[in-house]
Amino acid sequence: MFRRHPAPSPKETRAGRGRAMAMALVLMLACTTPGLAQDRATLVADRIYISGNDRLVAEGTVEALYKGARLRAARMVYDQKTDRLDIEGPITLTDASGSTMIADSALLSSDLREGVLQSARVVLDGQLQIAANELARVSGRFTRMSRVVASSCQVCAGNPTPLWEIRARRVVHDQQERQLYFDNAQFRIAGVPVFYIPHLRMPDPTLDRATGFLVPSVRSTSALGVGLKMPYFFAIGDSRDLTLTPYVTTKDGRSLAGRYRQAFATGEIQFDGSLSHDRIRPDGTRGYLFGTGTFDLPRDFRLSFGIELVSDPSYLLDYGITDKDRLLSGFRIERTRRNETFFAGLGNYNSLRTGEDNSVLPTLITDMTFHRRFRPEILGGQGGFTLQTHSHRRASTLAFDANGDGVADGRDMARLTARADWRRNWIGEGGLVVSGLLAATADVYAIGQDAAYPGSVTRVTPVTAVELRWPWMRSGKAGGATQIIEPIVQLVWAPDRNTNVPNEDSLLVELDEGNLFSLSRFPGADAVERGFRANVGVNWTRYDPDGWSFGVTAGRVLRTEDLGQFSDGSGLAGKMSDWIIASQITRGDRLSLTDRALFDDRFEFTKNELRVAYADPRLQAGASYIWMVADPTESRPEATSELAFDAGWEVRPGWRAMAEGRYDFTAERATRAGLGLGYSNECVTLDLSLSRRFTSSTSVQPTTDFDLSVVLNGFGTGKDGRSYRRACAR
Repeated sequence: MFRRHPAPSPKETRAGRGRAMAMALVLMLACTTPGLAQDRATLVADRIYISGNDRLVAEGTVEALYKGARLRAARMVYDQKTDRLDIEGPITLTDASGSTMIADSALLSSDLREGVLQSARVVLDGQLQIAANELARVSGRFTRMSRVVASSCQVCAGNPTPLWEIRARRVVHDQQERQLYFDNAQFRIAGVPVFYIPHLRMPDPTLDRATGFLVPSVRSTSALGVGLKMPYFFAIGDSRDLTLTPYVTTKDGRSLAGRYRQAFATGEIQFDGSLSHDRIRPDGTRGYLFGTGTFDLPRDFRLSFGIELVSDPSYLLDYGITDKDRLLSGFRIERTRRNETFFAGLGNYNSLRTGEDNSVLPTLITDMTFHRRFRPEILGGQGGFTLQTHSHRRASTLAFDANGDGVADGRDMARLTARADWRRNWIGEGGLVVSGLLAATADVYAIGQDAAYPGSVTRVTPVTAVELRWPWMRSGKAGGATQIIEPIVQLVWAPDRNTNVPNEDSLLVELDEGNLFSLSRFPGADAVERGFRANVGVNWTRYDPDGWSFGVTAGRVLRTEDLGQFSDGSGLAGKMSDWIIASQITRGDRLSLTDRALFDDRFEFTKNELRVAYADPRLQAGASYIWMVADPTESRPEATSELAFDAGWEVRPGWRAMAEGRYDFTAERATRAGLGLGYSNECVTLDLSLSRRFTSSTSVQPTTDFDLSVVLNGFGTGKDGRSYRRACAR
């Protein structure tokens, strides 16, 4: 059945003619231009008509789209004889790469790839603006501009002079290589000419990697003087690059740093290093080499390696590279699956600390660990099996303690450990959780160059435990808080006997909320916690619907006998350990306050750690305080009392200030302090920092560092200033 429609109105008739003329223009362009026959063009305009036999005219909000390019104009005339478009502005042309051109008038080819634009402006990646008297499009690849001003700064009627600009007689933009070529370029700051460059090549904002100079920086230290770093980047290929950075200082410092990176199909490597000559050690060349790499291997294995070498203990601090004081070189192979993990590695340590002799420290170390968990069919619950090997070697060949540190200077050791464990939970009435735990560990030691121990030692340690947990939950009324409280009692038994083996991996022990209910508080395998004991405690957490949460863990360890395994500083000494109270207060992602305290029945503190952190869009701040009693067994002859803080805040839009510091209350002096100031807008990023290291030793002296970096946004520097773009005041 057909329905009869009413006749169209005159207004609808004119609109239909306009659409018909648009289609006619599209068909004519498609017939006369081979490219258009393959890729359709689209034209929209308020009015289209034919002038003569070969001229099509589009007027009023003209918009044309072709091969990713979009053209907007007030009027467009297509001449079929010349196959050219004569366009009147204002004109806006956006190509497939995202570059935008604005002009008053243009004469272009029908495919928009060639032609001339008058009084034009180019905007690259929404950042860099280039204004020119005349702009020529060549082969759809090159844009040639004459009498040019380039800047990424916002220019307003009230402030017509940009913070920085480059004026040039001619600029060529290669869109394929994404490079800008300047002829007779003049760099200006606030309208004042600063320097002149006959020829200049720079990457456009869309290019991530290009051979050329990177952002220079200024560094000033009391030991080296004022210095300039001028890095040069070599883009060797899509997967490799090299950066060389000469560094020259006013106190005869000469340095060349390098960084090499390469990506592979299954991994990547990076090497950083430098060679230097300065007054600090004028008798020779100084330097360092750091390298890292990771590779995926068959069967889900992963290989990683690291190299850390340095010429002398103070080099890394003198040149502001890192504050690491123990270096590790070696490799590791690892794999982690759902119920299995494997790790094997070899490493060599090098200590830079004053007072540490590498010849008597364990330097060459090998480790291997295999762990698998399973579910026993007969016993139920969950079981685990661990096989571990460890060995280390000292360079010294002395079999006795010559330096008085209590360890034979040349003691070498190897250990093989096998461990099996099992755990099962039963849930009783009222939600009471009863757990049974069993574990057995067998160790075989081979000890060399230490007269205090036989050549080999065998040790077997069984452990059994029963654990009771009774979690309770209370929910308030609608919109109220939720509270969870869980008392825990854990009874653990292990033999009292002590097999005399050297303790190399469990020298630092502390009680915290993470190991309160552990079968052994020792972090390694050489020492094993012995005797019968009860680990008692309680967890309490409160969740508020407003975003607040508050949690507390409290408890202690009770023993039937003090076996003298722990030092006073660990909080575990005696038949009754110190009380531990660990608390945490959080408010969403903004506020976090944590405190961990160890104290005895007389409220005398052994250790206290307090940390507070706050973060919002304008302010990020954190501070921590730590107090620890003196403990010679932990190489701490005096009590430690230290405060550290760091903060960064947005003073006003675009301006950011930073501060950090560390103060030693025991020594009554600061150990480190630093201040920083940063500024960012759409065209420039400035970073200024001042830091002072107050500590000194036989190899390191107190120094003051000053760093300055200025980045011009919009030239492929990796800095995107669009988020800091200022608005022109009306």
